[in-house]
Formats: sequence, C-alpha cells, structure tokens
Amino acid sequence: MKQNTTCPYCGVGCGVTAELSDQRIIAVSGDSQHPANFGRLCIKGSTLHETTQTEQRLLLPRVDGQNVHWSDAIEAVASRIRQSLDAHGPGSIAMYLSGQLLTEDYYVANKLMKGFLGSSHVDTNSRLCMASTVAGHKRAFGSDSVPGCYEDIELADLIILVGSNAAWNHPILFQRIQAAKTQRPQVKVVVIDPRATATCELADLHLALKPGSDVALFNALLVHLAHSDALDQSYIDQHTEGFERAIEAARQDIPDIQTAARLTDIPLADLTIFFDWFTNTPRTLTLFSQGVNQSSSGTDKVNSLMNCHLATGRIGKPGSSPFSLTGQPNAMGGREVGGLANQLAAHMEFSPEAINRVQNFWNAPNMAQQPGHKALDLFQAIDRGEIKVLWIMATNPLVSLPNTALIRRALKRCDCVIVSEAMSETDTLTFADIQLPSSTWGEKNGTVTNSERRISRQKGLIKAPGEARHDWEIICDVAKALGFEEGFNFSHPAQIFAEHAALSGFENDGQRSFDISGLSHLSQQEYDQLQPVQWPINQHFPYGRKRLFDDGQFSTPSGKAQFIATQTNTPKALPSAQWPYQLNTGRIRDQWHTMTRTGRAARLFNHRAEPFVDLHPEDAKYHNLRDQDLAELSNHQGRYIGRVRISAAQRQGEVFIPMHWNQQFSGDGYCNALLEGFCDPVSGQPESKQGAVALSAYPAQWHAQLLIKDDTELRLRGYWSKIPMRHSTQFLLADTELPRSWMEWCRQHLGQAPDSWVQSSAGDMRAVAFDQDRLRWVLLISLNPIQSDPAPMDMLFSKRTLTPTQRTRLLNAQQGAQATQIICSCHQVTEASIKAAIEKGCHTLDSLKEKLACGTGCGSCIPELSSLLAEEIATLTIEEQSV
Repeated sequence: MKQNTTCPYCGVGCGVTAELSDQRIIAVSGDSQHPANFGRLCIKGSTLHETTQTEQRLLLPRVDGQNVHWSDAIEAVASRIRQSLDAHGPGSIAMYLSGQLLTEDYYVANKLMKGFLGSSHVDTNSRLCMASTVAGHKRAFGSDSVPGCYEDIELADLIILVGSNAAWNHPILFQRIQAAKTQRPQVKVVVIDPRATATCELADLHLALKPGSDVALFNALLVHLAHSDALDQSYIDQHTEGFERAIEAARQDIPDIQTAARLTDIPLADLTIFFDWFTNTPRTLTLFSQGVNQSSSGTDKVNSLMNCHLATGRIGKPGSSPFSLTGQPNAMGGREVGGLANQLAAHMEFSPEAINRVQNFWNAPNMAQQPGHKALDLFQAIDRGEIKVLWIMATNPLVSLPNTALIRRALKRCDCVIVSEAMSETDTLTFADIQLPSSTWGEKNGTVTNSERRISRQKGLIKAPGEARHDWEIICDVAKALGFEEGFNFSHPAQIFAEHAALSGFENDGQRSFDISGLSHLSQQEYDQLQPVQWPINQHFPYGRKRLFDDGQFSTPSGKAQFIATQTNTPKALPSAQWPYQLNTGRIRDQWHTMTRTGRAARLFNHRAEPFVDLHPEDAKYHNLRDQDLAELSNHQGRYIGRVRISAAQRQGEVFIPMHWNQQFSGDGYCNALLEGFCDPVSGQPESKQGAVALSAYPAQWHAQLLIKDDTELRLRGYWSKIPMRHSTQFLLADTELPRSWMEWCRQHLGQAPDSWVQSSAGDMRAVAFDQDRLRWVLLISLNPIQSDPAPMDMLFSKRTLTPTQRTRLLNAQQGAQATQIICSCHQVTEASIKAAIEKGCHTLDSLKEKLACGTGCGSCIPELSSLLAEEIATLTIEEQSV
C-alpha cells in the first residue's frame, strides 16, 4: 500500500510517497504530483524509511528517573507547572519548541502558554535560522510574508544565491535551478558566499565576500542603481516609503564601488559585473538563507537586500522577488501560530488590539500582555533562576544553541525540565526531570508550511511504538489537568487546524496577509484529503495565491512597503592575536540538525563520516597539517576536534566546521561550544556564522579504527567519532598518550581483552574479540591516521560464526583496501570508481551517469561529480601534453 505525506527535513517541503507493509514503512519515493518537488527527493528524504525503526526510541514516560503511567506523567507536569505558577507567577514557566513540530502541535502549545497560563516565554529553534528574515519581512512589508514562489526559479533570468549552499541544504530547489539553466543557458547564476561551495559549480559568478559584509555589498548596489538611473521611480513613488532615508544612509555607508570592493574583499571587476547584471535584468530572483540570517546584523542584511528589490520594483512579480529559503519543514507554520516569543497567533503582534482580539477568540482567562524571552535570552533567564519550569519539545538545544556551557549550566539549574522527545538518547534528554515519549515522522498527523507558503499534509502512516503519543494530545491533556478543558477539548488535529484557520480570518480586514479562513470549515475527511495549497486562502483567493504584493499593496498601515536605512556593521566575534581564525559553521549534505533522526541511517555517514575542519592550503601548511590529520579549534569557551580537509575553496584565515555532531556521536564535536551567543538586536537571532578561534594540530600519539557489535559499555577518552554501519558500529579513535599496555586498554575501554592479536615492528596492531563464536569487536591501531575500508569487516558481524580463513584475514595486517570517499550516497559510488571511469573515457556527466548510475538518484552529488570531472580531465590533459 502507498500513501502520500510530506518530508520532515528542510523547508522545501517535498511530497513523499511511502510504501507500507505490516505497519512498517519499507520504502519511500518522491510524490510526482507534489508541486514542491514533482517526484524528486534528496538523499535524506530517500532514506526516511531507514530511520523509522523502534530501536533507540523513547517508549515510556518517565518522572524523576522512574517509568510511570501516562496519567501520572500528565499529573506530574501539571502539578509542577501549578506549583511554579502559585509560587512565582506565569513568568516562571517557559516552552522551547521546534520547526519539527506540526502546526497543530504548535498551535495548542502557544494557546496554552500565551492564552491560559499567561506566559509569553515560548520560543522556538526557528529563532536560530529564520528570525532575521521574519523581522526583515515585517519592517519592509508589514508582515512576515514571502512574496515569491518556486515557479519563479523557472521564470528568472538572474538567480542570486546569498549565504546559501542550496546544492547541499535545499538540493531539490537547486536541481530546479540546474534544470532551468540547462533549458535556458542564458540564465545567469550568482553565488555570494565566503566559501566556494558545491553550489558554485553552477555559478557564472562567485563573489567570495568577507564574512559579515553583506550590507556593504547591497548598500553599494543600491547606490549604483541610483547613480545608473536604474531605479523604478514610479514604483518607489506609488508603493513605497522611506527611500530618501535609505539611499542617503547607503551613500554615507558605501559612497562608491571602490569602497565596496575594499570592505567586501571582492575584486572590483567582479563587483562591476554583478552590478551590471542586476541593473539590466528585470527578472531577478534573490534566494537567501542562513549566511544572511545567522548574524548579529542579520535583519539589516535582509533589509539591505530587499531595498534593492524595492528600488527596482522587483517584488512579487513572475521570476522576480527576494525569496527566503526556510531552514526547517515547519518553521513557517510555527510562525503562523505565534511560535516566536514576540508574536501572537495568526501573525499578530503584541498590540493592545491584537491581545484583546486573540483573548476574545480563545476565551482566554489569562492572556499574556507583552513579548517573552527569545531563545538565547530564555536560557539566560533560566540560568539566572527566573524560569523554574521549562518544557522542551522536539528539539535538542544543548547541541543547537550557541554557548554550550551556558545551556548545560542552565539545564542543570532549572528546577524542572520537561522534554517531549521521540528518541531515547539525546544530549538534552539527559537533563530531563520528566521525559515524555512523542510520535515522530511517519506517525504524526497534521500540517506543515514550506518556504513558498504552501500548506501540506504530513500524515500518520504507522502507529507510534510503545506508549509514544502525539504532542498535541499531550499538551491538551496537561491543559485539561490544569483546569482548561473547555479550551482544549480536541479529539483530532483537524479540529485544531479549523480553529487555527478561523482565527486567521477573525476580525481580519485584509491588513493581515496570513488568512486561511477559507479552510476553517473543513470536515475531517476534507482535512485528510487536503491538497498542497499556498496561503492566503479566503473568499478573495479560494484556491490560494502564488505571489504576494504583486498588486503593490502591502501589510503596513499605509499600504506601502518600507525602505529601511542600513549601515555596515562588522561581526561581533572578530579574530584577534589570541584567536586569529574566523570561524564559519553550517550544514552538510547528508545530515540534518543534531542527527537524532539522520544518525540512525548508516548510508548518511558515507559522504562525511566524522567532525571535520575545512582549511585553506596555506593555513594547513603554516600549522604543518596534512589532509586527514586531526586539528583542534579552541577559544575561551571551549574546544572542537575534527578531521582536516584541505581545500582552496576556503578563504585563507578562515575555517569551516559542521553543526551536526554531538555527544552521541563524538567526543569533542560540539560546534556551538565555540560560539559566544551574540545576537541581532532586532531579531534576537544568534550570530552562528562568525566566531573567532585558535587552530592547532591535535597531538595524537596513536590512531585506531574500532568496529564493535554492541557499544553500550564503551568508555572512551581522547578523540572519538561514532559511525553507524549496517551490522556494527565503527569508531575512529585517537589520543595524546600511549597506553602502557594495549591488553589493559582493551579491558578498560572495551570491557574485554582480545582473543587474538598481531603487532608489527612499526607499532601497528590488530586485535579481535569474540562472544562465543560470534565476532564482538575488531580493533586496528596505528601511529598514523587509519583509512582502511570498514565494509569487509562490517559484513563479518552479520555471521553467526567465522571460518578459520575469515579469522585469519581479520588479523592480516595487509588486509582491507584503503577507504575512499562516497560521492553518490544514493548508489554508493566512490571517488575512486569515478576517477577510474573518467580515466577509461567517461568524460561527460552523462557518460558517468550511464556507467555508474551516480547522479541519477537524488542528484545532490552532481556538483561534486562535475567538479571531480573537471579536475580529472585537467589532470589527464596535462599528462597527455607532458608525454
């Protein structure tokens, strides 16, 4: 049986077709009818069925370390909330939510907190990725509304990607860009990013700007547009306000293109090309993401970019808009119901009129009267002891928030930490006084809203394991236990959605662009059959609306868009003599957030298996670091250890590390341990793209590769990284001290001395241990980093007993081919096999696809295939010329 649902990863919001058998999801594919992806899926989406196993799931509610019945857990949550309310007031209660929640979960959480408990201290991890865009939208348009749609990709003549590695982070949209450029080669693509990422493979122009200098770039562009008579003066006069202030501020900030080149560190010739292309291309689509948002001046970056679109009338027109690429699957849905601490439901602000309106609609007894603490402020308030009860849902703040030491300290100090979580092992769950088992993707039933304002259904396909329950059900039961039964008497998410839709149209005279009141009368059957649709959906737009503001009417009091005067501000965290390297952080292609879901799929570790540090060749040379060595980054807050990857794509003096690794998968892979938590003053979004660190070699005295059947008893120190395999778990190890005895080391750290071992004169060692006849672990030790292919050894863990030949091979020091990087995760195609195919005559991307099938699955590897192809052909050409 097959059913359609929606992917739970990025904000593209792809449709998924799941194949079911015996209450299991056995395969997934792209929904060919869904307008977000038309059947395409990236590797993360393609492996969703590999993450739905019941192992490592939180199955029972726990209170103070003891398994309890649900009724007792609900009463415990209600009792502790009630005690804190009585003793300290509503300001002592807080919630921290997630873009992984469905809109219906989000809605009842906000209703309980802001309307019935009277606390506005409810924020979301969307604060970490989208808050600056929200603030920029509000300042410019009067509402948090994305003007464009995905169809604009096929209509644009100039596509600009700012702070976005879409090839890895929004791969399905990137494939649409690729297809558009293939169909119309005249389309120009510009990538604005300090790093030369996979996205740059498609770029006609890459502007490797100095980190944090986006405002200087777009202020310079605005000045250029004015000097070149390229302004749409009629549009400015009729539909905008504040242009004179904005252009004067831009002129004072960046008076000429030479100043822009100096401040952005972009060659003057490249700036000139970019300005000319923007000036002369009416159909311009600017896609921007975390490189813009995650900054201490993120909101100004957003508005400086939007100023250029407003000045040329490029808002809400076919192929022409500024377009925010949302990070999470339901970040926008959370914003719609008031998931941010400074918002009320249905995109309303904390104005007296809106407070009264929402209170009347909800019949709320204790309506919050002012904004609450934003994410980082929230945890600082917990650390100060002001917040006594914290309820965390579907997120892992100990890993995702900056200043890890502060977050850990705050969680320890909080009187009561409640965590609603699907997985049994997360860094944050360790601090929970009350653990509530929640349903997850494939089990949850509700709606999500993607980057183009499209509402889609995420359907419950299988039953949640154990006693896991839906978040909206848990919240409603707690509300009833607190005496608020009338406001939370929901028995199906369709009822919640209907109320949410009705509120969006309540006393809405058209001033609020978010209006889905046309869906407020859906029956449960109609809700179950709801097809993807873009808001607004009301009497004026009964079938949704592709673009907003195309009529020149905005959501501001005057009905006109607002230019915002901006000026260049450097990042708060700047390099110094003590911390000389600029730190950049971000996502990688095959992992998602803190790996609580993707960490369950072994295939998703093939592309990048462990924490790493991207370094420019000159920086590596200065520190005498080779590719695959271990390096340590440090500052006054913490340290990070990762595998060195030397790349000329990195700017000199800057380093890049991934955000995903945590204490479930590494010893010192906390990226956010190095970030200080500086925030944008308008949006409250942390500056996660800039930090300052020192770099040094990790002085490893030995390295090891361990494959083990059961890792529950491991006690590791030094550097370690955990990599799930099909039949075992692999660990890569290193330490700064040689043990006196390897036998004793094995007993102490692996719980068992080896049954057999071989040691070479060079100091290398291989050891194996068995549980009766079954292989328990294999350990390879060397004085140098080990790059042995683990796959042959992993297969042996699937066997009940090993033959004498297999046992001998395990101890053969020459056994095992060198590991090679997987380029195509879908079809498991290695870099070595691709190079071999190129050497044998596959000199085009199509021939590689035909020969090896790489790039024919999700397509996320195509930029790397293209790059590898170009490098290898260049090498072959040089070799032929030398002969």
